[in-house]
Amino acid sequence: MTPVSLYNTGAGFAPVKEGPCLVSTLNGKDFDARASATELVKARRAAGWFEEYPGSPPPDLQAAYRCQDEAIGLWNDRVAGWKVGWISEPLSEKFGAQRLVGPIFERSLRRADGAVAIEVPVFARGFAAIEAEFVFQLAKDAPANVGDWSAETARGFVKGMFVGIEIASSPLRNINDFGPAVVVSDFGNNAGLLVGPEIADWQSRALDSLRCESRIDGAVVGRGTAASVDGGPLSALAFALRCNSLRGRPLRAGDYVTTGAATGVHEIAVGQTAEAHFNGVGTLRCVPVPMTPVT
Repeated sequence: MTPVSLYNTGAGFAPVKEGPCLVSTLNGKDFDARASATELVKARRAAGWFEEYPGSPPPDLQAAYRCQDEAIGLWNDRVAGWKVGWISEPLSEKFGAQRLVGPIFERSLRRADGAVAIEVPVFARGFAAIEAEFVFQLAKDAPANVGDWSAETARGFVKGMFVGIEIASSPLRNINDFGPAVVVSDFGNNAGLLVGPEIADWQSRALDSLRCESRIDGAVVGRGTAASVDGGPLSALAFALRCNSLRGRPLRAGDYVTTGAATGVHEIAVGQTAEAHFNGVGTLRCVPVPMTPVT
């Protein structure tokens, strides 16, 4: 049986000592991680779009993370952080994990103070959404091949907590309809992160006191708190630390980690204005613009 529980929040596995298998088979259909990664990266570089997944989709999370690893190797940018996304039932039971991770690249990470609306590139004919986020920055390198991570262990690696907006965008239209394995394979459906002001007193605050509200063109589209993140933001960070440690991609000092969509995932179109208001901290603003091709 394919060990999809390798990326479960409570599971661990021995480090791989041989090269990865890049081809998986499900129901007689082959999934080629390298070929899929090549097509996904090609579409991102061209600012293109897909109606359907390019080839057979990944059959499980293990195959999806192999594809993500291949795509990271093809993308000409440094990983500066990781997004954590939630997998709801019944898909979490099917895929053996409640969360997923995807890379945030340096060129797509911006600091923001909310004074002006920042233009954020999205795939205009693909999928685009914004998510209000509570974001951690790491104080020190995490160890590799360590599967035992808890919220309290994760706390010891935190330099600070910030507010932010994740830019969720993919060339694949309706990417979320394809399930978490497809999301993982395409950089976790991430296209950027705005990092706003730091929450200086986050360790002494109750989670439900960290409130936020998302608006698109002035209309409220979602409200939530840090308590809306299942298990709390530190549990999401613990997952990222565990998952990436066991993948051989341990988190590093300075990395930013988003913890989950506190008000929901809000689809947005080019030209609309998004705001994420965090009570007592500040308001971040952005305007999606069409992604342009990159080399």
